[in-house]
Amino acid sequence: MQRGIVYLVGAGPGDPKLITIRGKEAIERADVVVYDRLANPSLLRHMKEGAEKIFVGKLPDKHILKQGEINQLLVDLALQGKRVTRLKGGDPSVFGRVGEEAELLAEYDIPFEIIPGITSAIAVPMYAGIPVTHRDFTSSFAIITGHEYPNKTYANVHWEKVATAVGTLVFLMGVANIESICERLIHFGKSPATPAAVIRKGTWMEQATLTGTLETIAGKVKEAGLESPAIIIVGEVVELREKIAWFEKRPLFGKRILVTRAREQASELVRSIEELGGEAIEFPVIRCQPPSSEEARLQLAQAMSKLSTFNWVLFTSVNGVDYFFRHLIEQGLDIRTLSGAQIAAVGPKTQEALRQRGLTTVPIPTDYQAEGLADSLAPYLKPGQHVLIPSGDLARDVLPERLTELGLHVTRVHTYETVLSTEYGEEALEHLREGSIHAVTFTSSSTVTNLLLALKQLGEEHPVNLINSTEVTCIGPITAKTAEDAGIKVHRTAEQATVASMIEGLQQP
Repeated sequence: MQRGIVYLVGAGPGDPKLITIRGKEAIERADVVVYDRLANPSLLRHMKEGAEKIFVGKLPDKHILKQGEINQLLVDLALQGKRVTRLKGGDPSVFGRVGEEAELLAEYDIPFEIIPGITSAIAVPMYAGIPVTHRDFTSSFAIITGHEYPNKTYANVHWEKVATAVGTLVFLMGVANIESICERLIHFGKSPATPAAVIRKGTWMEQATLTGTLETIAGKVKEAGLESPAIIIVGEVVELREKIAWFEKRPLFGKRILVTRAREQASELVRSIEELGGEAIEFPVIRCQPPSSEEARLQLAQAMSKLSTFNWVLFTSVNGVDYFFRHLIEQGLDIRTLSGAQIAAVGPKTQEALRQRGLTTVPIPTDYQAEGLADSLAPYLKPGQHVLIPSGDLARDVLPERLTELGLHVTRVHTYETVLSTEYGEEALEHLREGSIHAVTFTSSSTVTNLLLALKQLGEEHPVNLINSTEVTCIGPITAKTAEDAGIKVHRTAEQATVASMIEGLQQP
């Protein structure tokens, strides 16, 4: 059997956006991902379908697998011909024991590649507003293990040299030994008044920073109950935090927000949350797919075959646009078949999706609901005209009914259907049960219904109570009513039925 290959990858300090391009590629191509507790679990979403994931996380006082067992696991998987990605927090060469793993792979003549990552020693202080170097303070820094005591993981630290030879000192894995570290630095010549900081879970939503001096910082850590994972930074650069701290000042910092929208439509909402400093937990409880019933497919094919006979084509969602054009291509047609029809759309995003395909919509005002489209179109419509409405299987009847009342001939076809999805649900459920979700977003009535169903399928007996333990934001009044009818308390309803309006609401106190 041909031997596989092992990629030893630095996952970065926690923020999943800090993975390198090469590291992300290694995750995407892996047959197996072996990961530890400091690698953000959301990175595993880049894995290909069917790939295996193996957790080998370590805590300061316990190990699921000892390092020697992890080394051998990588060898065994590669000897099975698998492409293995070993995902390690931070940079694998900075106290990540990558040398030991690589040595054993080399002994077995197994191909491997070491992919550096952004080390927490530099990234975490910077997320707290503390650069490790600054021309006005210091031009040198050292990265030191803080885990020397009591198990002597690494060779002894030469405290007499460290205390006086280097500007900024960064201690990794040292919060449990902070009192001893501070005492030794002072004993060997560091001023007790030297600024110091401890940063817990840097670059994560739970980032917390304490500042003080070598004389006071250990007491502050004990009083606050700050625990690992955390880093210690000692030096004059700590004084810069008050001026240039940025990460913790963003509007949604510290907020973990559940996004229930279908994955293909969630990117704008996720991106907006992350740009404002929040963390988006994606649980796409709805998944869109082509119609599965023979009747729906037949009706769609018939409508597509006579597109040139319609006076109007009305789109109510971006999904409706996307799937309409998929079917257009599948049937060998193009937009010239729509040359005799006027095009209208609900909402600016739907209009933009049509513009990207070369179609300009009728410029009418609308409140982004189907009711608004029907009323706004009324002056343009003539009795007897033929209207096509490509939509999903859960679309409401209000628009075709209103148009029929106006004397138009309405053909509504399902270009796609919405089905329940529980993918990535375990992570979302765990966060909800822990109380670490700060807000839940609903972008349609189907996301409300499907979240409740998905949570039940995942074993939650009281999903409404779980959702009501956090804040709920809805995209519009119809979605809000669906939530309220289900017993969910709605805290905010967007003023306009747009993602941008939802984001504005999420920033409100």
